[in-house]
Amino acid sequence: MFPAQFEYHRAISVKDALAMLKQFGEDAKLLSGGHSLLPMMKLRLAQPAHLIDIAKVADLRQITEHGGKVVIGAAATHDQVAANDMVRGKVGLLAECALAIGDVQVRNRGTIGGSLSHADPAADYPAGVLALEAELKLESEAGARTVKAEDFFVDLMTTVIKPEEILTQVAFTPLPANAGFAYLKYRQPASGFAVVGVAAIISLDRGGNCERVHVGITGLGAKAFRAKAVENALAGKGPDAANLAAAAAHAADGIDPLTDIPASADFRAELARVYTRRALATATRKK
Repeated sequence: MFPAQFEYHRAISVKDALAMLKQFGEDAKLLSGGHSLLPMMKLRLAQPAHLIDIAKVADLRQITEHGGKVVIGAAATHDQVAANDMVRGKVGLLAECALAIGDVQVRNRGTIGGSLSHADPAADYPAGVLALEAELKLESEAGARTVKAEDFFVDLMTTVIKPEEILTQVAFTPLPANAGFAYLKYRQPASGFAVVGVAAIISLDRGGNCERVHVGITGLGAKAFRAKAVENALAGKGPDAANLAAAAAHAADGIDPLTDIPASADFRAELARVYTRRALATATRKK
């Protein structure tokens, strides 16, 4: 199916894009990689009258270090994220998430900001940005605000981004040297999306017990989430197989699992427990 008729606009700066958003209002949609928006337009699930292309805005494609944090522009592609030496060295978990997305073609076109803004419940990045406690910068003509990853995702394909705002960058505090991490997922074979995906970070204290445990889970429910029950169950304990399994058993606590063609609710909940255990074990081995 062909999309409904629309007008195409290419922004040359964030300021330019914000002015267009104000001008066209609810009739406008931002276009970056297009892997989420264009299929919806072809199915007539989205029919914007104006597309504002921000993919070529130079400031949105940069990956830099500022104030001790790794700062990734929203229009940086998955391939940029996966291949960047600073990302790999300081927030390697995010590079693993990027490498797990789709295929080569998708990774060369899709963007981190587009994926996070779309908030697909099966996307890979959300688990990683939650575990890494990222901060997301949202800009409008009225100014800028910073939102913690844990507050960013609201519901199914819904975030805190306001109609007049643009997600411009995502900032990450580098992982400590003693941190191990892993992102593992049960992959939907047709789309490459995560039926369930788990991002885990573990740091040990001098006694060999878990000092820091962060777990982000995607695919299980209507939005990605921090698995606090898992983190609390493992905190202060040794990362042996029994403790990892006992903690991972809480992966689906308090979540209403999705049911669809790839997986039933019960199967998804079991996948979350299994992949949480595996991700925790892998993070421990990678230390």
